[in-house]
This record gives sequence, C-alpha cells and structure tokens, in this order.
Amino acid sequence: MGKSNVVGISGREESVDPLTELLRRGARELIHQAVEAELSEFMDTVGGRKLEDGRAAVVRNGYQPERAIQTGVGPITVKVPKVRAKDGHPVTFRSALVPPYVRKTRSLEAALPWLYLKGVSTGEMESALEILVGPEAKGLSASTVARLKRQWAQEYDAWRQCRLDRDRWVYLWADGIYSGLRAEDAKLCALVVIGVNDRGEKRFLAIEDGVRESTQSWREVLLDLKARGLNAPSLAIGDGAMGFWAALEEVYGETRQQRCWMHKTGNVLNCVPKSVQSKMKTALHDIWQAETKEDAETAFDRFEKRFEAKYPKAVQCLQKDREELLAFYDFPAQHWQSLRTTNPIESTFGTIRHRTKRTKGCLSRDGMLQMMFKLGECAQKNWRRQRGFHYLGKVITGVKFRDGIEVDTDNQDVA
Repeated sequence: MGKSNVVGISGREESVDPLTELLRRGARELIHQAVEAELSEFMDTVGGRKLEDGRAAVVRNGYQPERAIQTGVGPITVKVPKVRAKDGHPVTFRSALVPPYVRKTRSLEAALPWLYLKGVSTGEMESALEILVGPEAKGLSASTVARLKRQWAQEYDAWRQCRLDRDRWVYLWADGIYSGLRAEDAKLCALVVIGVNDRGEKRFLAIEDGVRESTQSWREVLLDLKARGLNAPSLAIGDGAMGFWAALEEVYGETRQQRCWMHKTGNVLNCVPKSVQSKMKTALHDIWQAETKEDAETAFDRFEKRFEAKYPKAVQCLQKDREELLAFYDFPAQHWQSLRTTNPIESTFGTIRHRTKRTKGCLSRDGMLQMMFKLGECAQKNWRRQRGFHYLGKVITGVKFRDGIEVDTDNQDVA
C-alpha cells in the first residue's frame, strides 16, 4: 500500500470537543455508506446470473444482526447486508470493511479527519479505512472507493440545488472559512451561510468555493441563494472584513447588518500590545453585554475616551462599525446570544484548523467542499432549535423591539 499519508491529530482531551462529537455522529453513516458501496460493487459482479424468466438470480435479503465495533470515540453499531441466490447456487457477500467477527477498530479518530481533510482521495482512502477497521480493509477495491466518493459528490450537488422558498428565513450567519490547507497556489476558502427559519431550525444554506472573501464571490453565492428562493432575511451576521456586506446591499438591500463581536474583539486587540489586551477586552465586553442600547452607547463612548489617545488604530477599528455592532438591540433579547457572533459557523468548522497537526499534498477544492458539507450535515442533525423561536414570527411581521423587548406601538412603550 505504501507509506500512509494520514493526518495526525492531537490527543483526546477529557472533555469531548466539537470535532470528536462530529466523528462520533458521522461514523455510523460513513461505515453504512461504505458497506453499501461494497454491496453495489458485489451485485455488479453477479448481475449476469439470471433466472429463466429473466429476473435477477441474486437479490438483497435484509441484514445480518446489528453489532457494535469498538472505536476510539466509543462503540459504533453496524449492519452488514445479506444476499440470497434464487437459482440454487450459493452466494455470500462478505464486507472487506466490516469482516465477520471484527469488534474493534484501531483508531477512528485518526481515520475520519483524514478522510474528510484529504478530500476522500480514491488512491489513499484504503489506507485510512485500514486504520478504521484494521488490515482487513485491504480488500476494499478501488472501484468501491470511487463509487462512495461519487455518492458524496452527488449528495453535495443535489443539496446545492435544493429550493429554499418552502421556508421563511429570518437570520443569516455568513463567514469565510480557511482550512489552513492549500490547493495549487491559493489558500483554500469556503464561503459558508447558515440560516434560521421561522420555526427556529438552523440549516446550512451555502458552502461554496470563494478562493478569497471578495465581493464578487459573495455576490455569486447570494444570487444563487436568491434564485433558489431565499427571501430577504431580517438580519445578517458576519465579520466586518468580508466582501459579503457590499454584496448583501446589492442583492438584499433591505436586510439589517450585525457585525460579529467575536471577530471585532480579535481585530481590535490585534492593534494593541499584549499588556493592554486584558483591560481593553473587559471594556469591549462592557459594550456588548450592556442591558440597553443606551448603556452600550455610554460604554462605547467611555472606550473611545479611555483608549483613543494612546491606541487610535484600535479605536478606529471599533468606531467604523459602531451602528452595525449594536443592531442586535432592535431584536428579541432571547436571540441576542446567537445574533452577536458567527459562532454557529465557527463552532462547526473551527476545530478542524486547531486539531490538524500536519497535512501533505494538496486538497482539491471539490474535496474541501464535500468535506465541509459532510461535517455540516452531521452537525446540523444535532442543532437545537433557536432559543426564543416563538418570537421569530414577530420579527418577520415587523414587530418593533427596543432593547430586546417588544414595543407596544399603540402607546409607544414596551409591552
């Protein structure tokens, strides 16, 4: 098989991090898809056997009893399909990936990140699956691997064309995710959009290749979403450095803008020495954690007066997005935690950057996007409904909120 090119990851921590959770949730589906691809390959080899009436002589016949494989992230249950011969000549399907009696994998944690991060390379997937279930996986054919890879590509392509007009979308989170990997001579970047609908369900809406976070790249993403039926959301949340905002004004000009406080805090602190960062961070927290917009404005003014003389670049970095940083005060307080940052995106993909210790070779753009799609698909299955989801309908209908509280428009006071 040659020297393995498996990506190393750091050791397990006592607490389960987001990537380990993704591995645990995605492992069963990954193994199921691989075994089904094996079965399809096997059925192709026996497809020439026919009964006298022309029907297939070998057919599927349910599954073997479900059993658990012990992995580095806990037990994973698997079911291996069975076949039956109708022509009297015995035939047996044996999975190279999950052979009889295997009960323990060598290191699932090393296998799955590698499968995703290396773009599910046909030539190298066998070595990763060997780590997943042991040396028995050497029997997995290249054509079976190619079939599985095509299946994932088809799933991603079908997802990109799904209609979005069956739901009313209220909020969008947008961010450019750099994987830390390179393809050819350019750093890989995926433009990611998550939306929440009027039922409080968060969904990935776009994972597209942007090369860099340019206005043109984001314009293409938003125009595609609009063509698929995405309505103008009430609020969009993202990093202030992206070309996303210029594109948003062109495509969805009525959508309000909220800058991500996590990104903004990092950008501001990068303008000052480390000795100042702790007290400046506390002053920033005083702004976005204020109970009312008036209190936030006061804390904002206080920040300017305190730091402008010595650290003008940091203050300017904060000042230029003042209005957009405080937009969340005009929305339900129950939603503030979600609206102040792009955390739904960062928490899903950020761990990949931190856990990857080394990579060799180049990741294809298609491989990167399919990897992110599969990770996102696993993640969103376990997302909780938006906190305070019953207020989303009011946001859609234009109900006014002041400092997070619904306004009684008859009396111009809070309800």
